[in-house]
Amino acid sequence: MHLVFYGPEGSGKGTQAKLLSEKLKLPIYTTGDLVREAAANDKTDVGNLCRKVLEEGKYLPDVVVSQLIANKVTGSSAVNGFILDGFPRTKGQAEFLDKTVEKSGFKIDKFIYLNLSDEESVKRLSKRKRVLFGGSNILHDDPKRVRQRLAVYHKNEKDVIDFYTKKNLILEVNAGQTVEKVFRDIVLGLKLA
Repeated sequence: MHLVFYGPEGSGKGTQAKLLSEKLKLPIYTTGDLVREAAANDKTDVGNLCRKVLEEGKYLPDVVVSQLIANKVTGSSAVNGFILDGFPRTKGQAEFLDKTVEKSGFKIDKFIYLNLSDEESVKRLSKRKRVLFGGSNILHDDPKRVRQRLAVYHKNEKDVIDFYTKKNLILEVNAGQTVEKVFRDIVLGLKLA
């Protein structure tokens, strides 16, 4: 299965992706991890841009994040399935993803939309205490930074959801429930139980 987890920060995408990865034995490709890895280790322009967007609490331009993801979803290990966490975030990224995986001979099977209120997102993220990247003293999940990222997320949310709704791939789950209940809803929605 080729799956996408989508939702605001704090909606449990990472937690649910990990649980589903263990159940289905699929690799997870997480945009945030790829960006933080590039910020910490890449000394090129891409690494510099990753550090800059993390410091400013913004997202990478589509073309850059799309390339980071393309490197993962076109590899030989991707053919058997994967779980994407944090990509696509825009309609342009969604279109890019569809074209990229189709060239590799497969398609996205389900778009799992974890719906969560902004208030709950800020509340959950304020408990994390993550720094921007290795060596940074700036908190990634400061409430002001979280609200900035949520505002960007909401600008693109409708277009992304519409894109996958038209393809009949949406599985919407209330992410405000317990981890166990959310996972049960996902497993039932994917007809895995």
